[in-house]
Amino acid sequence: MAIDYQNVLPDPNYAIGSDGGDGTSGNATGSNGPGFASVSLSSKSPIMKTRTNSGRMVARALKSHQWDINISYNPMTRTEFEPVYNFLINRRGSLKPFFVSLPQYRNPQDNTMAGTTKVDGAAIAGATSMKIDGFTAGNPTPGDLFTITDANDSNHKKTYRVTQVETNTHYNSVQPATDERIIHFMPGLQKATQNNSDVIFTNPLVRVIATDVQEYSLNKEGLYTFSLKLEETLP
Repeated sequence: MAIDYQNVLPDPNYAIGSDGGDGTSGNATGSNGPGFASVSLSSKSPIMKTRTNSGRMVARALKSHQWDINISYNPMTRTEFEPVYNFLINRRGSLKPFFVSLPQYRNPQDNTMAGTTKVDGAAIAGATSMKIDGFTAGNPTPGDLFTITDANDSNHKKTYRVTQVETNTHYNSVQPATDERIIHFMPGLQKATQNNSDVIFTNPLVRVIATDVQEYSLNKEGLYTFSLKLEETLP
């Protein structure tokens, strides 16, 4: 039987078997990775700024936006450590991307939010707002992360952050219907997005690469100390 390989960093919600599978039926029994002691998320938007003799500033983006993630773990036993370290070594540093689930963004802030949310009308690349529909309850909240699953473009893997939300009762110029919301977000859309593409607010996975050097230390109690630096990467 073919192995369903795990492509998400092992954590309490994602197991990995000795065969590299995701621990589901047909794969070797999985071992969950440990939880994070701390995790930080940095938004990197390099800007070049020039001031004229009169003091006027001219600015432009140097390159695309990128998320950087730092993860640290509490001291781990070998049983806790091995699933994480072997997963990373198998990825060969920055050669093979994978996904990470950030615990602070696993669920949207509004726990009443429900429905199958989709893009309402095509959205152009670079757009920083779009209409989405399919809501039966609740709202996205500024600070929520989301990803987009576009059946016409499997390479749309960018992660976005909500900055403003317009609803049927609070809107600027165009009133959304009761099942619609207009979300503002950053960065701008990496790719043009087709109508009815899925907008994922629950457990949006960030596509990342690790650094090329993975180092741990072992203390006299036999516990492993390890931390991890990741950067978003897109296909």
